[in-house]
Amino acid sequence: MAEKAKRAVKLPESGQWPDRVAPIALGVGGLLLVIGFLMAFLYASPVNGAAVSEPVLVGDQMVTNVQLLSQKIFYFHMPVALVSFVALAFAGYYGVRFLMTKEQRFDTCTSICMEIALLFVVCTMITGEMWTRFEWGLWWTWDPRLTTYLILMIIVIAYFILRNAIDDPERRATYASVIAIIALVDVPICYMVTRVIPSSIHPVVLREGGMTGDMGMTVGVVMLGMVLLGFALYRMRFRQVRLTQRVEAIKEQLED
Repeated sequence: MAEKAKRAVKLPESGQWPDRVAPIALGVGGLLLVIGFLMAFLYASPVNGAAVSEPVLVGDQMVTNVQLLSQKIFYFHMPVALVSFVALAFAGYYGVRFLMTKEQRFDTCTSICMEIALLFVVCTMITGEMWTRFEWGLWWTWDPRLTTYLILMIIVIAYFILRNAIDDPERRATYASVIAIIALVDVPICYMVTRVIPSSIHPVVLREGGMTGDMGMTVGVVMLGMVLLGFALYRMRFRQVRLTQRVEAIKEQLED
């Protein structure tokens, strides 16, 4: 009896205070994204830093300064990319914590962070390709920033392929944690590549002072909305997974 009580204490926790905040964060985040969308089309001026200052050969096309719908995509492309980096940073952190402690909770956190990262990485690629199509007239070019981010997306996808390919829980969690850390290592490379390689045609808006006050405010509103959305999705998914683990643990206790 005492042994069962001891095991009951080790049940996966659930119902923490962030879970109660998550629905509010989801609602506020969604509202901010709607406001940001309206600001992008009705308030903010064009993104100066996202322009091609002179005709340049991109792929097989000579691209000139075209600023139409692509300028509105920027306000969502940049925040969603930054949130994907944040999610990968937490995934790498929890991956390190799991390797140090071997606690299942950290593997769960890593897995959920990678799920959120995959969502935002895919959104980043979609908005990026839309920007490329409307700005440069083509869907893909092997620009350093695009290439390194594509590699990052492949690493994130490989994480889930590996998790589904290994049956042993501890070995699966160990290898998955290593993949998450590798993905984190690629994050600063994706961020800095356009600053290290001057020939990159990907715009560097912040460093070159391409944003005015109204543009910065719009990006800030969308950024805050994306952060709250990512946080809410993480906490809701975490609660779902931990409740499932809790039910399974209780079933095992009853079977014993």
